[in-house]
Amino acid sequence: MSDLIPAWRDGRLEPVDKLQVHREGLRHKAVSVFVNCGRETLIQRRAAGKYHTPGLWANACCTHPGWDEAPEECARRRLGEELGIAPGAPLTHRGQVTYRADVGQGLVEHEVVEIYTTELARPAEPRPDPEEADATRWIDWTALDREIAAEPGRFTPWLRIYLSRHRDLVMS
Repeated sequence: MSDLIPAWRDGRLEPVDKLQVHREGLRHKAVSVFVNCGRETLIQRRAAGKYHTPGLWANACCTHPGWDEAPEECARRRLGEELGIAPGAPLTHRGQVTYRADVGQGLVEHEVVEIYTTELARPAEPRPDPEEADATRWIDWTALDREIAAEPGRFTPWLRIYLSRHRDLVMS
């Protein structure tokens, strides 16, 4: 997959290098997936080699679609590539969210995000790609809220935004 992602520059959507998008803080397309099982959700700790927010906990999958890639297709593809799982249930499109957040090192996420959820009958055993995630875990929503309240710096800005402003979209 190319490192060109759909971003708006001067009011036009065009393919732009991913790192350049984040350096300039350009508004760009993104996809986030929440994999849920009952009262739990799957989270991943971003690999230490990631160019921004390494070592922070995020929702199951966060990514950018390719230039000609449909958001749902991207969500399915990246669940497999990042975590080695395929949802047993359909992905449900829950809506679109726009946010802007400083992610450190002079980089900015300014995303127009398509939010998807999938509800599993039993927790999946992820096999994360070590270049993407160095850990995963299932966590109860209440416990996740407590951990974020106690140590917000351990979690990505977008996960904190989703849970504080868009909870109705991320819970199945």
